[in-house]
Amino acid sequence: MPPSNSAEQRLSAPLALTMGEPAGIGGEIAMQAWLRRQKDGLQPFFMLDDTGRLKSLAEQLGWDVPMQAIAEPDEAFIAFDDALPVLPVPVEKIPLPGQPEPANASAVMRAIEIAVELCQSDRAAAIVTNPIHKAALYAAGFKYPGQTEFLGALCGQPLPVMMLASDRLRVVPVTIHMSLRQSIETLTTELIFETARTTAMDLRDKFGIAQPRLAIAGLNPHAGESGSMGTEDIDIVAPAVARLQAEGIAAVGPLPPDTMFHEAARAEYDAAICMYHDQALIPIKTLDFDSGVNVTLGLPIIRTSPDHGTAFDIAGKGIARPDSLIAALKLAARMARYRR
Repeated sequence: MPPSNSAEQRLSAPLALTMGEPAGIGGEIAMQAWLRRQKDGLQPFFMLDDTGRLKSLAEQLGWDVPMQAIAEPDEAFIAFDDALPVLPVPVEKIPLPGQPEPANASAVMRAIEIAVELCQSDRAAAIVTNPIHKAALYAAGFKYPGQTEFLGALCGQPLPVMMLASDRLRVVPVTIHMSLRQSIETLTTELIFETARTTAMDLRDKFGIAQPRLAIAGLNPHAGESGSMGTEDIDIVAPAVARLQAEGIAAVGPLPPDTMFHEAARAEYDAAICMYHDQALIPIKTLDFDSGVNVTLGLPIIRTSPDHGTAFDIAGKGIARPDSLIAALKLAARMARYRR
């Protein structure tokens, strides 16, 4: 067993942090997170990245961040107090901040693949993924809408669920990265039911909530106003809620979306199941823009990610805030403890 932390018992394996897009802010927020490891009580983590790239970035920023290459994840326990542990994943070309190199796409994908392999073999407790640049990956043959779907494919789970979580709210969009028109066309009772059931299972098994409470949002204004504003809530959403209740899941709805997210309403549920992307993401980004965490549910492993993009416009300037990454690292560690 690894040595104990002064704040709490360390996990049996360190956290794996992927490089994300090398031209984005992933490297600098990772280094900032390591510099704040004691202040924020972070569990040991290691990066899957190019050591030379990180050292070059630290030099450019004028930061004193010692790094240590490791061959196995458990070496991170020894290195972490004094240096940022890095499990080497070489890039083809060290990019300029804000200017992605298409040749590095294979390294970005490989870092994710290695992280999954390490979690599946229990050599990493969880994966925390830095933001990727999808356009660069698409040019290299990446066939997935995002990391969530890629991780699902690597784990043999074709329908992973995306949750955005903070201390103030957890939201799950049933349909994700598609147009509003396509979302409405895609929405089915079965999809709502399976998404909500997966959410309830992981709230129990990975968040330690014994009896999860789900609030199911309606699709239409006022949840359709008894069919006067569309019958989708009667025909599609309500039957999913009934199926969830029949399985013993504490689900209520369909609820009017415009009254679900004020403080008193949020106290009544553990997660809001929303029908489309913006219905879920607008409230959580309004309430907690800097500390929201992207969590993938329904996988046999734990994965979190900061809830922001590559931020090319500020990459390499040292001004990107690490709050969301730190929140993702802390949540991944908590989920690893709760996991059954």
